[in-house]
Amino acid sequence: MAVYKKHPFMKIGRYAIAKEATEPSSPASIADASPTKLPKCDESFVSRGGAVSGSFHAPELINPSNTSRQCLYTFVAAPGQRVLVEIRTFNLRGKPPDGAAVGELPACMHEYMDIYSEMTSLEASELVNSAFGGRYCGPIPPRRRVSLHRALALAFYTDKPYTPPTLFTGTYRFINSSEFEVGTPVPNTLCSFVIEASKRKTGLLLSPTYPGIYPKDISCNYQFIGQPGQRIRLEFRDFDLFFGGPHCPFDWVRVYDGPDNSSAVIGTYCGQQRNLVLYSSDERLLVSFYTLPRAANTQNRGFKGIFEFSESFVKLDFISKHDAEHIRGSECDQKILSKKESTGFVYHPNYPFPYIQKVVCRYFIYGMQDSQNLERVRLEFQNFSIPKGEPKPDSCADGYLKVYLRGQEATDSYDKHDAELCGEGEPGPPAFPPPLLSDGPRLVMVFSSGELQGRGFKAKYTFETEYRVPGTAAPGGECAFTYRSEAKKRGEFNSPRYPSNYPSRTDCSYTLVAAPNEQVTVVFDHFKVKADAWNATAGLYGGATCSEDWVEAWWTGREGSRVPLGRWCGPATPGPLQSPRGALGLLLHLHTNNEAVASGFKARYIFEPAKSIFGDCGGNMSGAEYGVITSPLHPAPYAAPARGAASRVCNWFVTARPGKRLLLNFQLFAVEGHLIDRGCPAAVLRLWYESPGPPLELCGEKAPTDRWQYLSSSNSIRLSFIIADKSVGAAGWRAIWTEVTTETEGCENACAGACLPRAAACSGLQHCAGAAPATKPPHC
Repeated sequence: MAVYKKHPFMKIGRYAIAKEATEPSSPASIADASPTKLPKCDESFVSRGGAVSGSFHAPELINPSNTSRQCLYTFVAAPGQRVLVEIRTFNLRGKPPDGAAVGELPACMHEYMDIYSEMTSLEASELVNSAFGGRYCGPIPPRRRVSLHRALALAFYTDKPYTPPTLFTGTYRFINSSEFEVGTPVPNTLCSFVIEASKRKTGLLLSPTYPGIYPKDISCNYQFIGQPGQRIRLEFRDFDLFFGGPHCPFDWVRVYDGPDNSSAVIGTYCGQQRNLVLYSSDERLLVSFYTLPRAANTQNRGFKGIFEFSESFVKLDFISKHDAEHIRGSECDQKILSKKESTGFVYHPNYPFPYIQKVVCRYFIYGMQDSQNLERVRLEFQNFSIPKGEPKPDSCADGYLKVYLRGQEATDSYDKHDAELCGEGEPGPPAFPPPLLSDGPRLVMVFSSGELQGRGFKAKYTFETEYRVPGTAAPGGECAFTYRSEAKKRGEFNSPRYPSNYPSRTDCSYTLVAAPNEQVTVVFDHFKVKADAWNATAGLYGGATCSEDWVEAWWTGREGSRVPLGRWCGPATPGPLQSPRGALGLLLHLHTNNEAVASGFKARYIFEPAKSIFGDCGGNMSGAEYGVITSPLHPAPYAAPARGAASRVCNWFVTARPGKRLLLNFQLFAVEGHLIDRGCPAAVLRLWYESPGPPLELCGEKAPTDRWQYLSSSNSIRLSFIIADKSVGAAGWRAIWTEVTTETEGCENACAGACLPRAAACSGLQHCAGAAPATKPPHC
């Protein structure tokens, strides 16, 4: 029930109103007030029943002394009726606004119209207690009004010297009040009703004074009670409430999916709504309408809707039985959320029976999307039958299933579907319709059944991790990608979700397969893999330094063998990689643990014709006791590869006599990069001197006092110098290799736990790190 307050500026001309309002003995009593000395200008319009209508206009007043004049227009409906008043023309000589702005007194001072449409009694004194419906002046007429009860009053005030009859005109009509009684009234309430399907299966739902401006400070409840097996459809044909923000903090309509306000909320609505159609989940529904008790500054109509109880609306068991969730308020929309790489089935409504005609159902299938998970949706049909209707090539004239793979529903772009399916599906392979794969984490389907009835569809959905890695993905959805020379000679690959952080608890493999007589080169353009405990020293990579997240690489042989190239982590970018002549290609693997993550890596691959085993330079060295190996062009700086080539590669193979070992000392070393800070992305020297095991990876600059000296574990070593296409060049390097033994007892020339041959002393070379060439002994 509304609470009405006196308007602070109320004074009704010739009425001195102080007594309590009482119900009159006659409908005309509101117009039976005592006259003043001035000429009478009041008007009253009283219905005796029936469809009565008419018009009214401003009084003609001659007022040379500018006396305050007030004229009261009263409209009194018969029992069972209400009053509808519409102002047709309006040009009162005042200055709007009507005082609605905060801190302003009413601006309509010399001529205005006050409206009272919520009078509960027909007594004139009721004006003092009635809710004030607003004060108006200027050229804009007030919106139409419908009385809340049987009476409505317009109070016209002026102190102008002359008032013409054309100042305002309007029409009135006495309307039947039964259309506002949408059900059985709830006792002691103003506008609450119970609507029962047993009494009325369809009907109108109107706000209390529709289409007039709705009252403030009211609360109405409309409780719908159907019969078991029924659902309720509510369609708002007109909806116009004051909009105070997206959460509707002021006036609102709230719809509950059940019998009372403890039921789940379908939605809260305000502002202007178009095409608002709602369905209950079962036979009960509650609609609440609430308006604030505030100043009369709103001009909204309220709402007009139609309701229907029916057993023919879609039964929801085809959703509830199959791990999906019905979207409240819809007839048959459903959403399916991933349980991390889960799978399930979607069906047409009324499954397993033929579907119902003229039904539209939407399916929202959403994979996981957060900092650790990113999924896509795979859809595979197991049966399909939606009649096409009139046969037209590539068109669905009757029913259809539209599929959206790119998140179009977020912008209501339902006209931009990725697939429109209809017809008779054939069992595969290949299956019809073909499998569908979403571009991101969302796949949406819209099923529309037409005039014809069909057997419908059943489809399997699978949530699989979306790694956002280019390449041929593994069919099982795991993080495994293949790059074949016959498919593409050049391309890129990256860690999952790059440039965003890769997910934790992930293992990804990248297999690069070269054709016979080809080699593949991989160059890293970005590398950042999480490793809190990383403390790499001079290119020594492996389990001791990378124990959290890491990237590993191998050469792969055509017979299935693998040769390790290294393990990298932290900011130390791997040097360029190249498969050797005759190998199958390269295999890379990313491992992440369950803790912190980083941006990962981005790399390029290039398949090129195979070079000799020595590459672009290099060679085979054996049968000597010592020798010198240098970077190409040394002592000049090394150069980048030829234009268009992926890399320049030099391979050296050094072999000592059986039982001997090799000592390698770098006299000079300057290769672009830094082993700890950024790795060796543009150029790298790999040294195989321990067997088995990955090579040592070297770049950066050796200080003159540093000792870079390595003793082999067997009688052979291998050096591979790879210069990538993004190299800018550096001074290069010079290394002395020496055939040694590990028997140092009685050794004349010992170094680093090895015994140098007698001839080394005569070479003039720096065989031992940190030692200057000694004076040549006599035997030289």
